[in-house]
Amino acid sequence: MNWRALPLWPRSLGGQLIALILAAIIVSQLFTLWLFTDERRGALLEFAGGTVVSRTAALVELLNDTPPQLHEQIRTAASSPLLYYWISPQPALRESGSAAADLRIQQRLQREIGEDRVVRTEIGRNITVPRYHRQNAAKRQKNNAQQKPPRTRNVPLIVAMSVQLDRGSWLNMAASLQFQRTSLIRLFVTVAIMAIAVTIIIVFTVRRLTRPLQRLADAAERFGRGDDVDQLSEAGPPEVKSAINAFNVMQERLTRFVQDRTAMLAAISHDLRTPITSLRIRAEFIEDDENRNRIIATLDEMQRMVEATLAFAKDEANREETSRVDLNEFLDAIVVDYQDMKQPVSLNAPSDRDDRTVVACRPIAIRRALRNLIDNAVFYGNQATVAYKVRPDVITISITDTGPGIPEDRLDDVFEPFLRLETSRSEETGGIGLGLAIARSNIHAHGGTLSLKNAPHGGLIASVTLPRD
Repeated sequence: MNWRALPLWPRSLGGQLIALILAAIIVSQLFTLWLFTDERRGALLEFAGGTVVSRTAALVELLNDTPPQLHEQIRTAASSPLLYYWISPQPALRESGSAAADLRIQQRLQREIGEDRVVRTEIGRNITVPRYHRQNAAKRQKNNAQQKPPRTRNVPLIVAMSVQLDRGSWLNMAASLQFQRTSLIRLFVTVAIMAIAVTIIIVFTVRRLTRPLQRLADAAERFGRGDDVDQLSEAGPPEVKSAINAFNVMQERLTRFVQDRTAMLAAISHDLRTPITSLRIRAEFIEDDENRNRIIATLDEMQRMVEATLAFAKDEANREETSRVDLNEFLDAIVVDYQDMKQPVSLNAPSDRDDRTVVACRPIAIRRALRNLIDNAVFYGNQATVAYKVRPDVITISITDTGPGIPEDRLDDVFEPFLRLETSRSEETGGIGLGLAIARSNIHAHGGTLSLKNAPHGGLIASVTLPRD
């Protein structure tokens, strides 16, 4: 199993917020549980220690005031299943514990029975008290044989004391304080309920925040492809509203700018028709045949440039609607048109294609861009081979020829309008230099890219990359 492929951190805004807040909840709950357990343990120790100390102090006074033959009866009467007393020549505790709780209990006991009396105290889970453990082991074995063990686990905390009596013997005490351990299941349920509640709240909140942002992203993507986008409604927090308002203003300004420049280009190209026609008429009256033919050829070239510019401006001004087409059928129709005209153009479809590849585009604009590329391939490279590859998010259409290619340092220059590598300026040896510019403009308007590269074994490869959606 490839663990690197697993998403270790959510990518969406909502997922990151949920992960951060859940991490904060878990850490805070663990810290709170630690504080609560420590304080609860201290409070129970203080309470239990006070009870044990008072009972032990009273028993010490009673034993000092009674004859030794009554000590066993008094000790037995004072003992209980959780609090056991016994008298021995030597203390059960060799020394007192050094913890703060041990010292507090020792000082409290000495205040009640006297500062001059030897007292040893210790609190812990691993205190060795031989008689206490032997008797309780027998009791535990008897209880386990008679009844089922309890469902909740209890952890005994042992409080042990050794107090020297007046006659030299020692009163030993061992008390088992039953503290119920905090249930982890209860903690997990609490954290789970909080996590579910937080997740639900965050999901609704993030959806409210991100829905306008998603609409803004979609509108920006469509606007970048040249689609007509309506003004977005300003919704969401103030920051999101400000971003949407800025996008609406930008869209309006860019649209107006492009329309004004396109209209100006169309107007200039249209107005140039009349003086070019007038100059051509005047050129007919020139007596020098050589100069007349050169002037007329130059005017014809200017006329073609004006017509091409008008066609380009018309395409920019009249954008068609986006539709969905089957890529293989679309390319096959273009190739068949060339083959009907006896042009050396072929289609190389992928061999592993097993279903229809549907692409969202403006068919007329893409068809014109591909035709310009195929025309160049046929004219300069003798033949054209059209192929395409389908990926999950993009498609790549390639037009390959067998011509001489383009110098590496001029691959980007050929996209400039009216630029031709062939310098004869003859219509028979090339166009006017707008074909690649128009093709790249149409492809960029779809959110795609157009690139040229020389084939390893000769020829030129024009690669068109388009998004599938």
